[in-house]
Amino acid sequence: MSPIRWGIVGTGGIAGAFARDLPHAPHARLAAVGSRADASARRFAQVHGAGRAHGSYAALVEDPEVDAVYVATPHTLHLENATDALRAGKAVLCEKPLTVTPDEARQLVAVAEDSGGYLAEAMWTHFLPAVRTALRWVEEGRIGTIHRVQADFGYNHVYDPESRLYAPQLAGGVLRDMGVYPIALIWRFLQRHPDEITAKAHRAATGVEDEVVARFDYADGVTATLSASFRGRLSNDAWIVGDEGSIHIPAFFHARTCTLFRGDVAVDTFDDQRAGGGYEYEIEAASTDILARRQQSAIVPWEASLAFQDHMSTVFTLIGGSPALP
Repeated sequence: MSPIRWGIVGTGGIAGAFARDLPHAPHARLAAVGSRADASARRFAQVHGAGRAHGSYAALVEDPEVDAVYVATPHTLHLENATDALRAGKAVLCEKPLTVTPDEARQLVAVAEDSGGYLAEAMWTHFLPAVRTALRWVEEGRIGTIHRVQADFGYNHVYDPESRLYAPQLAGGVLRDMGVYPIALIWRFLQRHPDEITAKAHRAATGVEDEVVARFDYADGVTATLSASFRGRLSNDAWIVGDEGSIHIPAFFHARTCTLFRGDVAVDTFDDQRAGGGYEYEIEAASTDILARRQQSAIVPWEASLAFQDHMSTVFTLIGGSPALP
């Protein structure tokens, strides 16, 4: 079975991480890269071994030697780049967040439905073996009934009004960049919409939120709490707590391990012993989906991506909105 020939749209840091892990995915290979500048495309291709370099995104998605496109551009370009690739007949794995608004996400899913193409959000955390093992433990009833999920993700980012992270016009802010990870993890383990969300935020001088704390409450007494911050390092761990045990996932966003506890006693531990940086799992899953002619991922289906968008939108409303995009 021939591997999926991947093209990467964008040449930033996340594109490089994806390219470095491609060799660890048996059913994938790097075929091409596209940038808005010939020089950056050629440089990226030389470093990562792409056979073809394109000086425009349009040329990349039209390349007949490309089967699937990984969209690694800033958030505000995701809808346009993913739409162009789907309409060109390519499968699409789009970096998180899938889009910047729920309406855009629904529009993109409609394009995938109309084109018959594959579309998945690159929420790589959900593909990691440690997270999948933790979910299996829950499904096996090893912690009983979940009554609490907690996830925190934060690192200190020196304030720079010129940085994409702090730029309103580029959909900057901590919620879309980092907060989407704990929001997605909560959905992964609870698989339902909360009955109530409460949230507070701190804002940087540019107006974007640089710290968010939120609580999700469910009618049956289940709670989930999350925090995301550009202002300082948080625990970056996740806990899934049940009435018979709990699961700890250290550094959950790129988790290598998870541990099952009964009280204070660790009764089971998993370590993935990965060879790459962790992106290989989503690459391989998407590649095998595409080879099987599926339209969406079973791990991050469209329903999940739409839920992430809806929950972020609610949080934005509660904290006074997101700065207007151009």
